[in-house]
Amino acid sequence: MLEIKNLKVNAGNKKIIDDLNLNINDGEIHAIMGPNGVGKSTLCKVLLNDTNYNESGKIVYNNEDITNLETFEIAKKGMFLLNQNPIELEGITNAEMLRTALNAIGQKVNIFEFSKKAREICNELNIPDDFLHREINLGMSGGEKKKNELIHMWMLEPNFLILDEIDSGLDVDALKVVSESIMKYYEKFKPSILIITHHKKLLEYIKPDYVHILKDKTIVKSGDYKLADYVEENGFNDI
Repeated sequence: MLEIKNLKVNAGNKKIIDDLNLNINDGEIHAIMGPNGVGKSTLCKVLLNDTNYNESGKIVYNNEDITNLETFEIAKKGMFLLNQNPIELEGITNAEMLRTALNAIGQKVNIFEFSKKAREICNELNIPDDFLHREINLGMSGGEKKKNELIHMWMLEPNFLILDEIDSGLDVDALKVVSESIMKYYEKFKPSILIITHHKKLLEYIKPDYVHILKDKTIVKSGDYKLADYVEENGFNDI
């Protein structure tokens, strides 16, 4: 599904990632943990070709080199980022954006079926139906923004999910709702998932097949879920 080869990332003259390699197969769940400021969120942005960064190396997605594709082209191929801090888009409703996005990936939108599916998703997430007609993330709390992103996920049905510290700013109840929704999506569509997180709590809900530690600008250690247990008990200093 995804292969990252010898990735190096700079922001201006500052090197953030150096010689990072990672393979994620179809249906696998991988987690990347690491101290603050080591480039975890940067990696998420680079996968979708954020132009604020300069990079070298290669990113291969479903056997296609996407390193130099534009962000919208990568998204159309099924890569979806659930943001740590979703941005607000004034003047554009969720419904308008989603219908446009579905048309862009070649799906003809039936308004009745579209509305029915969206209402069902809102009910599952325990949010009002009128979220569909609200401006994207505008005036929403942190938890509402995360749930709003999940509406987008369910409607667009991507095959690769990037979860960038989605546990940030969520209380216990909201984290449970968000995590359970993602796991229901996983059970239905079996996407590959890349989780970025500081803490083990999220991984108790969305249990990864592999855990990687990002430190000193690259992945320094990989293992199974037990590695997350070790980090929770001992921190990152001894890794």
